[in-house]
Amino acid sequence: MLLALVLLTSCLLNDALSQAPQLTPPLLIAALITTLLGLWGVPRLRALKLGQVIRQEGPQAHHGKAGTPTMGGLLVVPVGVIVGALVAPSDPRLVAVAALSLAFLAIGGLDDWRSLTKRTNTGLSPRGKLMLQGLAALTFLAVSAWQGWIGTDVALPLGWVLPLGILIWPLGLFVVLAESNGTNLTDGLDGLAAGCGAVVFTGLGLQLMLRGHEGDPALAGFSAAMAGAWLGFLVHNRHPARVFMGDTGSLAMGASLAAIALLSNSLWPLLLMGGVFLAESLSVITQVWVFKATKGPDGQGRRVFRMAPLHHHFELGGASEQQVVVGFWGASLLLVMAGLLLLP
Repeated sequence: MLLALVLLTSCLLNDALSQAPQLTPPLLIAALITTLLGLWGVPRLRALKLGQVIRQEGPQAHHGKAGTPTMGGLLVVPVGVIVGALVAPSDPRLVAVAALSLAFLAIGGLDDWRSLTKRTNTGLSPRGKLMLQGLAALTFLAVSAWQGWIGTDVALPLGWVLPLGILIWPLGLFVVLAESNGTNLTDGLDGLAAGCGAVVFTGLGLQLMLRGHEGDPALAGFSAAMAGAWLGFLVHNRHPARVFMGDTGSLAMGASLAAIALLSNSLWPLLLMGGVFLAESLSVITQVWVFKATKGPDGQGRRVFRMAPLHHHFELGGASEQQVVVGFWGASLLLVMAGLLLLP
């Protein structure tokens, strides 16, 4: 409730100052619809026996969550993209962001479904999943290039500009893949990814309104709708979670964030505001690299963290699940504030 109040107040203040109700209505509408849809949909997911399979190598305390309905992203992402697209129905960019989000929802849904049918925590092969993600991202980038929606310069703080030329395209592909997988890694505790996602979407929306003539009200409204959808999902996903978003939701969340950032020249704000997602990804990369680099004849190597991703490190250090989640929400809020202070 406190997180929702903070985000709603931020949107209300922005709309009052800009004298344009651009953020609050989509935030509230998407939140309300997702909350109500969850009341209907969560029991349906449970009835379909779409229960989460917990990985054996994870924290022992998580094994009690086995059987909690997953694929909750099906109840969230469509609401967010439909409400978001209706912010400016004549803007084809919003349709493109929605299409990429739904494509990653489908990829995540396929991955979740294979996990459920095989009764393991692994669905698609990593290579297969990455290929599907890459195909969807390249299609989005190709359409964006054809329409001239993405520039070749990246805006930085203090008026600096990074001219990338054609390098913007491999960077764009990397951003979509990295962001979607970063949000996926963050989805490991009740309410963690949903809360952080709601904060970052709100932050992107705010900075797009505060940038004045360099801002983008249409994409700002889309961001607010996605934030509202994840806030509504938190009603059902907060501890103890009655439903998990699964890859169905987490991959779509990251793809949507990346698409909005690419189309609005907001890569710098996304990098800073989404610092929790970045930290989660780097913790896994560091853990794997150090373990392999120090592996001895016994097959064991050194570990930098107690367990990766990063949220498990703090959990195994003695912090409760709720403490870790609220701490990461707080970190996301601080990073959003820093991003707003360092607008491009």
